[in-house]
Amino acid sequence: MDYPQEQDPGAPVRGGVPEHGRVPKYYAVKARLSALLDTWEGGTPLPTERELAARYEVARETVRQALRELLLEGRLRRQGRGTVVAGPKLEQPLSLASYTEGVRRQGRRPGRSLIGLDRFPCPPALAAELGLAEGEAVWHLERVLLADDERVGLESTYVSVARVPGLDRDFDPDSSFYAYLRERLGIVFGAAEERIETVLASPREALLIGTPPALPMLLLHRVSRDTGGRRLERVRTLYRGDRFSFTTRLDETAK
Repeated sequence: MDYPQEQDPGAPVRGGVPEHGRVPKYYAVKARLSALLDTWEGGTPLPTERELAARYEVARETVRQALRELLLEGRLRRQGRGTVVAGPKLEQPLSLASYTEGVRRQGRRPGRSLIGLDRFPCPPALAAELGLAEGEAVWHLERVLLADDERVGLESTYVSVARVPGLDRDFDPDSSFYAYLRERLGIVFGAAEERIETVLASPREALLIGTPPALPMLLLHRVSRDTGGRRLERVRTLYRGDRFSFTTRLDETAK
């Protein structure tokens, strides 16, 4: 079986071939499929497992394992009863720009589906993060994130009721929360601390996002401040690991 040669300088060393040169059959099939996907547009249907097994002269289970990895990596996605090319991942900047702004910059249509908006007394840990008194009223805004009507994430926002008293009356849950704060209340974000980790979604989260529980997720924790340095919101956002990547710009700083 022939293998595609590495040409992309950003690709893994030797295209994933170990030094001893022995490659598992599924990985060889995956490499050939990956090279083929580079030439196809997003949404292109993939041949059936039977057809691929015949083309590469391997067992269907070998093809199935290659497809599982390509699905987890976001190169493919399920559509109905078939599998299609996923197209490029959404690139979300690690910045104070909102999700809406990040998705629009890539020519996609952002959206959100409201799961719930509730208020409750702030527990100790959350109060410490938001700089509030324990028991002070906070909002919890939970929404599914959409890109061209595709569910791609789940966002939970916690904010003081005293800072945003009319959230349940005059906020459109399908719109940008940042734009609402800026345009309606004159509150502008000035800084944020953000942490990213890889997790698996809970059964509830996987159901809301519409993914298998085994699909890796990118979890972002953010505490934002306004331009006066006052803590404003605590956000927990799950992004599909197969549909998102994150970018940032690193500049040399004085030592």
